[in-house]
Amino acid sequence: MKRLAGIMVLIAVCAGDGLCRKFYDDDPLFREPQPRAVSNPAVRKLSDYFDILKHTLNTPGEKQRKGHLIAAQGINTLGDPMEGAWWEKRHYWRRMTPAELQRGPGGDHEPAMDGRWKVIAAKTEGITPGFVILDRNDRRYFVKFDPPSNPEMATGADQIASKIFYALGYHVPENYVVFFHPDMLDLGEDVTVEDKLGHKRKMTGRDLTEILLRVHKGSDGRYRATASLALPGKTIGPYRYYDTRKDDPNDIVPHEHRRDLRGMHLACALVNHDDSRSINTVDVLEDGPSGKFVKHYQLDFGSTLGSGSDKVNSPRSGGEYLFGWKQAAVQLVTLGLAVPGWARASYPNLKAVGRFESAMFDPEKWVPEYPNPAFLNRLPDDEFWMAKQIVSLRDEDLRSIVKVAQYSDQRAEDWISRCLIERRDKIGRAAFAKVLPLDRFKLQDGRLEWVDVAAAYGLGKAPEIHVRWAKFDNEHETAAMLPDENSARLPQMHEDGYWMATLASPVRPGQTVKVYVRRRSAQEQIVGIDYTF
Repeated sequence: MKRLAGIMVLIAVCAGDGLCRKFYDDDPLFREPQPRAVSNPAVRKLSDYFDILKHTLNTPGEKQRKGHLIAAQGINTLGDPMEGAWWEKRHYWRRMTPAELQRGPGGDHEPAMDGRWKVIAAKTEGITPGFVILDRNDRRYFVKFDPPSNPEMATGADQIASKIFYALGYHVPENYVVFFHPDMLDLGEDVTVEDKLGHKRKMTGRDLTEILLRVHKGSDGRYRATASLALPGKTIGPYRYYDTRKDDPNDIVPHEHRRDLRGMHLACALVNHDDSRSINTVDVLEDGPSGKFVKHYQLDFGSTLGSGSDKVNSPRSGGEYLFGWKQAAVQLVTLGLAVPGWARASYPNLKAVGRFESAMFDPEKWVPEYPNPAFLNRLPDDEFWMAKQIVSLRDEDLRSIVKVAQYSDQRAEDWISRCLIERRDKIGRAAFAKVLPLDRFKLQDGRLEWVDVAAAYGLGKAPEIHVRWAKFDNEHETAAMLPDENSARLPQMHEDGYWMATLASPVRPGQTVKVYVRRRSAQEQIVGIDYTF
């Protein structure tokens, strides 16, 4: 009701004076407004099988339509998502050191290894057994393992992908590689487990032993695992990649139209996170300045980089959906003789790597396991926003991150690093071909300056750029061209107001960047950036 009332007020204002401004006095906004307090949100549970069926048969959410494209929402006038509950500016805007990239969201909360671990919950059924522990500092961790067939594969993938996603701005848990002896474990009181029929019973020492028998054990008697520090606050279930959360007054942008979720398609393609679905997200009710608010996390990266968590990932991973009408028709018509591109990929004989490669990788064709509403709605400017962040992870940055996996075989570290570097460059080339890849705009010595991101990272040649200036009427969103202003130098600005520079290249028809400059109190500021394609 309050959201509807706000919309009605905006309509009334626009109708009253016939005006709706493009820019307001406080633009550009860099952070979300202080979140309103959230009270008693429902705890969601999601059926994985129902989710697959729903998205496969008829993908939910509002969709792009031919001739009526829906621009990204939840962004400021510069085109960036506002920092807050979903996303934060990180590596691209403030270059992180190798140590910061390796630490990710934490780095100093590793479980204590000089005391006992108390097992307080466990998962004995399913494909990924594990348990929850309290260390001697009473910090809670979720402990996950590698499959016996592929030591270091799932735990290494979890480390690397989570650190990459953190560098790209997403909220992720603190994950640590740990090595422990089973005699460190104590079974807590009143711990229950579910049997195959879903019946709960008290957990025994034998249940704990059976969990450990199903995972890899090192030759020194220790187990390698990922210890994921429990998130602060109350978990209230996953978010969806469409619609909004109705019991969160701060969640007003349909998720299928959020730039940080649309652009995430390329982040998932980089690390082959084909398991990028709602079940691997979580909303957490945390303390904020005005009360509780909902923060949105990505988690469970064990099924990336060629890992399928409990086994090597399928060679189909990232190449096509689990089911698609078109791919099914092709196989039917050809009697199964058509060989898809992903089937021609080759992989190293490295157990810690699984099926991860870069030679056959095509970011234009990469897909998760089943259709994702936000990914399907992505536009070229959404991809540019993510691609510029991805390419800012240079060779040395990616190699630093890969080291957190602690692979015992140097060949695994080298292969993963090389594939990430090559996939990064393919993503950049594909995305930068769709828009004029200009960014990092600034006003310097009376001129408009910028960086050609593709050229800056060796992924293309900077084309000739032509600049045209116009006086911009912010109240009516109209522009009056200034015929004598055709350079990067700012036009004469004798009064407060707005000006618009249109940047174009004769070799990139249809692609322009519009940069809006506001003069106020004798000071000029860039307040808006729009890409056309």
